[in-house]
Amino acid sequence: MDIDVRGPRFGAAVTTAVLAVVLVTGSAWLLAWQTLAFALGAAGGVGRSPYGWLFRKAVRLRIGPPAEFEAPEPPRFAQAVGLVFAGLGLVGYALGPGWLGVAATAAALAAASLNAAFGYCLGCEMYLLVRRLRAMHW
Repeated sequence: MDIDVRGPRFGAAVTTAVLAVVLVTGSAWLLAWQTLAFALGAAGGVGRSPYGWLFRKAVRLRIGPPAEFEAPEPPRFAQAVGLVFAGLGLVGYALGPGWLGVAATAAALAAASLNAAFGYCLGCEMYLLVRRLRAMHW
């Protein structure tokens, strides 16, 4: 079942804000929250993430029905990629080295902000590239 394209973009906007605060404060706890949000989105799809829930319950009701839909698999893959980077960042902030926390969090922030600002989902594009490469039967 396809999903409302605005949901993942809303989640990316919230993620951008959360990760920006992590970079400013160095909060491992806040990054742990974001890591959990990514994990839930990767495991159950973006609709199962906390930001997906917030979009459905508070935002979508106010902005009306969607005009565009997308397949759920690319955003779900993007959540898994975010999970990897947030997990690496969490290790860096909690256990060291600190540069790993900053670099991994900054990479996740860059990807999230591309989606939030321009609707360009880097993880979704990675998903499509992986599918194309697998179809080539290397």
